[in-house]
Amino acid sequence: MVRTLRMAESEAFMSLEEVSTHSNCEEHSGADDSSPVPDTNNLSATQRELLERSLHALTHAKNDSHILAALLLITQLCPASQLDKVTLHRIFEAVGFNLPARLLVTAVRGSEGSELPPADLLSLGTALLAGLSTDPDMATHPQMLTTIPLLLGLLEGDMPVSKTQVQSKAGLRSGNEPGMVPASNLDEAVAVDCYQVLNTVCALPRGPDQLLARGAVPALCTAVFKKQTLSREKGLPLLAHLLSGHVGQRAWKKHQPELSSLLVGIAEDFSQAPEQDRLEMCSWIPQFLPPLGGEAHTQELRDVVTRLWETVHPMMQCKLGAQHLGQVLVLSACLLDLSGWEPAGSPKFCCLLVNRACVEVRMTLEEPPGTQLSLQQQQVLTACFRIMEAAMEQACSQGASRSPAQPGTAIAELSLQQSRQVLGVLEEAFSAVIYYLQQVNPSQYDDPFIFATFRALCVWLAEETSCLKQEVTALLPLLIGYAKHHLQERKDEGLADWMSEVSVNDSLQAGTWTGEDVLRYLLPALCHLSAEEEPRKVLLSLDTPALLVAFLTRGWTALRTRSGKTVTRDPSLETACSTLLNFTVTEPDRVRTDTCFASLEALLSEALPVLFYKPCLLVLAANFCTLGLMIGRLKTTITGGEGDHAASMCTTGPVESGQRQFFSAALRFLLGPLQVGEGSGPARVSPAWEQWWEEAGDLWRLGLQALGGCVSTQPWIATLSREEGWLQDTLSLLEASSSLPDPQSQEALEEALSAIAQKCPLCRQDITACMKRADRSSLHHMAQLKRLLKD
Repeated sequence: MVRTLRMAESEAFMSLEEVSTHSNCEEHSGADDSSPVPDTNNLSATQRELLERSLHALTHAKNDSHILAALLLITQLCPASQLDKVTLHRIFEAVGFNLPARLLVTAVRGSEGSELPPADLLSLGTALLAGLSTDPDMATHPQMLTTIPLLLGLLEGDMPVSKTQVQSKAGLRSGNEPGMVPASNLDEAVAVDCYQVLNTVCALPRGPDQLLARGAVPALCTAVFKKQTLSREKGLPLLAHLLSGHVGQRAWKKHQPELSSLLVGIAEDFSQAPEQDRLEMCSWIPQFLPPLGGEAHTQELRDVVTRLWETVHPMMQCKLGAQHLGQVLVLSACLLDLSGWEPAGSPKFCCLLVNRACVEVRMTLEEPPGTQLSLQQQQVLTACFRIMEAAMEQACSQGASRSPAQPGTAIAELSLQQSRQVLGVLEEAFSAVIYYLQQVNPSQYDDPFIFATFRALCVWLAEETSCLKQEVTALLPLLIGYAKHHLQERKDEGLADWMSEVSVNDSLQAGTWTGEDVLRYLLPALCHLSAEEEPRKVLLSLDTPALLVAFLTRGWTALRTRSGKTVTRDPSLETACSTLLNFTVTEPDRVRTDTCFASLEALLSEALPVLFYKPCLLVLAANFCTLGLMIGRLKTTITGGEGDHAASMCTTGPVESGQRQFFSAALRFLLGPLQVGEGSGPARVSPAWEQWWEEAGDLWRLGLQALGGCVSTQPWIATLSREEGWLQDTLSLLEASSSLPDPQSQEALEEALSAIAQKCPLCRQDITACMKRADRSSLHHMAQLKRLLKD
């Protein structure tokens, strides 16, 4: 070796004296040294003077030897992690990123001209980078980011360090290949520096993206798999931070094989770990589970989830302290979100899990008013809510009247008795939830935990409508006030962050959080409650119809701007229509006087014609059509009268253009679901409606009945049905068909035709003529209509 580090250091000391002397001469001669003195309060006066002289020598160094020696002196005085910002900037101005990067490359690739052993080059290079990275400005520098692949290569063990006659700091030589030191022997101090750089970059706003783009995920997975230096202590936490952040879904999509293999290893360690270690592992395993709705749900993943559940079973059956029980419940909730009940195990265990979650909720929420919940308690309760939500859906799906649960989500062989037991403990837990929410005031509406509690109650109310009626009705002012608060034009940043961190197993998980999402959870409950007199009166007093109309308006505004594949069905809009329909049927006087229903009519008049061109929204169109007709039947034509006189004036009465537009579109829509079958056989459901017939068919029949009511109160609609061709096309369908798909459809059409025949003489003539021609058609089976025509 041409020169040792000590020789370089000695020469640097001599250079340091020369530079210092020269600097003192300049100071005495009036020269201006503008470099600020670093804030080094922890150093003695002598140390501060020596540090300043070392920095001066570094700035005026003539070669790499002087730079290295000066840096060694500086780090001996003050560790890199404790250097102040001013000192770091001075070091950077003198050294830059080229030197530490060159040191790493030289250590990795080898160089005949290198004067230091690779281990020293690595130590100094990574120490420099670690020190510079403590300054955010330095950490984001492009040259700093270019060193990340080098650091990752060292940590994962795939980058050997080369040099003839190499000797590591521990005095170890390679036994595999002459002149090679495997990175698995990476010095712990070097590994610490590497992880410090990576952690600093990861903490920056764009840091996770930078690390993902530079291969941090597979490198860290490899390091952990090979048990490289500090990979468990520092590599796993860094990887967990990456996967639990905003890049987690992209990481799983890009590196699924590596992350799946890592998860398999974690599950293996989890099953074999001592009891105390398993309890601790429960707190961080959820961070390594794949995101919901991704492409990582393979058979390998299902096997891993099953193995994780097998390890959880004995833990759940043991007596645990509050902290450890909470961690087990959180892990259980994450596994449920990921794969449903099927891999969880026997019905007995599933019932035990639900019971422990419910007991935890009761014990925590039934505390005296004013009790503050810690963040840890909130996290555990949120997990319990998710277990309860899954249990609620499952327990209510039992019985012959319910359709079977989807494969993979059901608790296998859950008996009716067990279902009742589950519903019993759930009722007790949700009673505690209601008690807790009764204490909430508007100042807490932006608290993410309040939303978690609100959401859980809404899931229960969507399924269970018979329990705790009085308590739920008394809570309606808070529920509606909470929904109104979040529907305002504002950003719910706290809840948006919560939604991104807490898995939500429904259609909202893929979307962007908005304040409307709060009302979406409440809508199914409102649909049930609006059908019952006592809660409906409370809802009307809270101006709930106006809230629903505002929600529909915003939803339609978003939908009408989309086209093609960007248009997706939104069940929440359909549920809002069903709730408004309940109000329309049960509260006609409110509908006639509340201005929000006039706004709703204008919305329906605008939207229904457009929905013809959005086939995937057919169910929403059926809701809009039926709702508008049900409202229309409550109105009367201003100049209308009774019988034929009214019919004769129906085309000249004061009909608004919006009304005519809506009823014209409604008639076209009502003509759509049926078409002539083969030969003279039964009519059949048209292909466009066939997929949606189970949902839209009932709405279509109700719409026909409402059309009859509209004709009775607004006779001009009968003439419109003739002018628009609806009457003739319907009669042609009936004349060519022996029957309709079901008796209910025939009854609904007969009711509409009867009302039209009563109010419009010309329509009556058309129906009579068709009836005489088609003596064996489905029209001939309409007894009520036949009697009407004979009168």
